[in-house]
Amino acid sequence: MQTTIYTPNIDAIPSSEKAEFYRGAKDAIPVMLGFIPFAMVLGASAVGAGFKWYELGLLTTTNLAGGSEFTVVSLWNNPLNIGLIVVMATLVNSRHIIMGANFSLLLKDMPRKKALALLFVMIDESWAMAVADAKQYNRTRLNVPYYLGVAGVLCLTWAVFTTLGAYFAPMIGDLKQYGMDMAFTAVFLVLLKGMWQGLKPAVPWLVSLAVAGVLYHTIDGAWYVAGGALAGVLCAFLMECE
Repeated sequence: MQTTIYTPNIDAIPSSEKAEFYRGAKDAIPVMLGFIPFAMVLGASAVGAGFKWYELGLLTTTNLAGGSEFTVVSLWNNPLNIGLIVVMATLVNSRHIIMGANFSLLLKDMPRKKALALLFVMIDESWAMAVADAKQYNRTRLNVPYYLGVAGVLCLTWAVFTTLGAYFAPMIGDLKQYGMDMAFTAVFLVLLKGMWQGLKPAVPWLVSLAVAGVLYHTIDGAWYVAGGALAGVLCAFLMECE
């Protein structure tokens, strides 16, 4: 039986929506360039942990959360402790609870199935860029074509280059020796600059950073992720109550 793969007919999309899609894809290019070396690092690290290239490709295509994927790879030891991997990956991804709550404000009155599909490709960068775009143009609803342009480019880049990193790992060796693992930090600094609105709104971020840093150096595991997130949320709540 022949399987038909649906591909959207972009010529049928209104020109304004196509322009927004292409704008999102264009805006994502600088971030995409930062993704490539970091994705290759993950791929090479995964092979060293025992993954096959196609196994990592399946993980990065369906999970779409780089932090938890690095966590999984770092804990992929023999014998496997599946429970520990699940708990740590969940902790690392706990930030998406806060991000999703914030993002839901842009998804009001949207059909649930459509909203869930959009949330599937909500990674840190697509979330940040979509929220920043909404603030820049004073929108109260998500600019879906722009968001899909950003998310499409970044998610595809991540899935492709993590897989390539794993496939070519025996030839390229350890990419960390070239400082390529710094690329992801650089991407986040760029996103932070784009969302900067002054010192006071950044106080919860700084509190989150401080708490996460202390926990990272004092407690083993990924507890610093949940601790930092909760500290930031609590700080924002207390500031709002003042």
